[in-house]
Amino acid sequence: MLETLRRHLRDLVKLIEKHHRKPLYTDFEDEIGSETGVELPGFAEAGDFEKFRAKTRAFLLEHQDNTVIHKLRMNIPLTATDLDELERILSESGLGGPEEIARAKEVSHGLGLFVRSLIGLDREAAKQSLATFLKGKTLTANQIEFINLIIDHLTEHGAMDAALLYESPFTDLTPQGPDGLFTSTQIDELIDTLEQITATALVPPCSQQITA
Repeated sequence: MLETLRRHLRDLVKLIEKHHRKPLYTDFEDEIGSETGVELPGFAEAGDFEKFRAKTRAFLLEHQDNTVIHKLRMNIPLTATDLDELERILSESGLGGPEEIARAKEVSHGLGLFVRSLIGLDREAAKQSLATFLKGKTLTANQIEFINLIIDHLTEHGAMDAALLYESPFTDLTPQGPDGLFTSTQIDELIDTLEQITATALVPPCSQQITA
C-alpha cells in the first residue's frame, strides 16, 4: 500500500504550483524605543547543535579509516553492531552528550544517516550505486547531466530524497524534473535506487530485533 501511495505522490509533485508574491510597501515610520532583550526558545539549542555537527564532521573526516565510517562512505550496508559502535565512538569522543546524539538520530532519521550526511558518499561509490540503473541504457547528454547531478548530491550529502528530483538544480535541466527525461519505469528504477542507498545506512527492523 505504501509503495502504491509513493508512486501516486510522485505523479502529483510536479503539479504543485509555485507562487510568487509581490512585495508590499508601507510608509509607516518606525519609533525606536528602549532596547529590550528577548530570548527566542530553541535558537540557542539550534546553535549548539550546529556546533556539534561541525565538530562531528571534522572528527569523522579525520577517522575515515574506521571500519564503520568507511562502510558509510562506501555505501556498504550497516549492521546493528555497526550502529552501536558508531554511537560508542561519538559518545567517547566528547563531541556531544546523549542529548546531541539523540537529536542527531531524530533529525536525520537514524545515526547512520546523520553521519553520512556529514561525510557524504565516496564519489566512486556513488557512481557504482547507480551502475545497475545505467546498465544497458544509452543516455542523452541531458540524461547524463541529470545523473551527474544526483552523483554530486550523493557525494555531498550521502543520501537523497526522491522529491528533490523535482527541484532545482534538476528542474533547471527540464521543468518536469525526471519526467521530462525518463520513462515512468525508469523513474521508478531511479527512485528505488535512491531508497536502496538510504537503506544501507539503516538497519532492517528484523536485524535490530535479533540483536536486541
